[in-house]
Amino acid sequence: MEIDSKRDKVIFSSVLKKNWRDKIELNLKDYKKDKITFDLGEATFTSKDIIFINKVCQKQKIQIINIESTNPQTIISASGLGFKTLLNPKESTLKQRINSKDSNNDFKSKNDSSTIFLHQGTLRSGEVLAVNNDVLIVGDVNPGASVLAGGNVMIWGRLLGIAHAGKNGNIKAKITALQLRPVQLRIANKVARGPKEKPEEGLAEEARLEDDVIVIKPATTI
Repeated sequence: MEIDSKRDKVIFSSVLKKNWRDKIELNLKDYKKDKITFDLGEATFTSKDIIFINKVCQKQKIQIINIESTNPQTIISASGLGFKTLLNPKESTLKQRINSKDSNNDFKSKNDSSTIFLHQGTLRSGEVLAVNNDVLIVGDVNPGASVLAGGNVMIWGRLLGIAHAGKNGNIKAKITALQLRPVQLRIANKVARGPKEKPEEGLAEEARLEDDVIVIKPATTI
């Protein structure tokens, strides 16, 4: 981890060290400006991690103006907490882009399992997006819309329709969104309804399998 004073940015290395919390406090101790951007790189930061970073900054009277990352889970975590974010995807892991506004197709399927598939735009009623790998949707999934993925489903918005992660049997797949209020959730061969209670304010949500049951909690990976 290093501080780029010219750009007012904290840059994390690609590998997140166990003692990063101590290092961030030490590095920010002598930071003289009142605003900063964090480039969190490839590492996965949870909502709790980002809350910790923000508390350290508040202690030093520093305002976080932006959080950047190449990791979609980290971006959703930060967005769920209300931070301005920027996704910097690597070409090797995030190659394909579509926009629902530019297409009249009701069904879109992508078979490349080597990348995270990026969909830019809201999925509307009647639309189905199916991929064999992880998928990141920048927008909402409206009632009547469906998303199916062989891996994780990550939604940089609200999930109000149907989502199926691990559609080929991957029980470790997860569904993450800024707000999870789906008509139906599926992970592998398990099915659940969305919760009726309001989400915990300021935290992204995650659905995953625990003891063969789909549970929804504040995101621990995002």
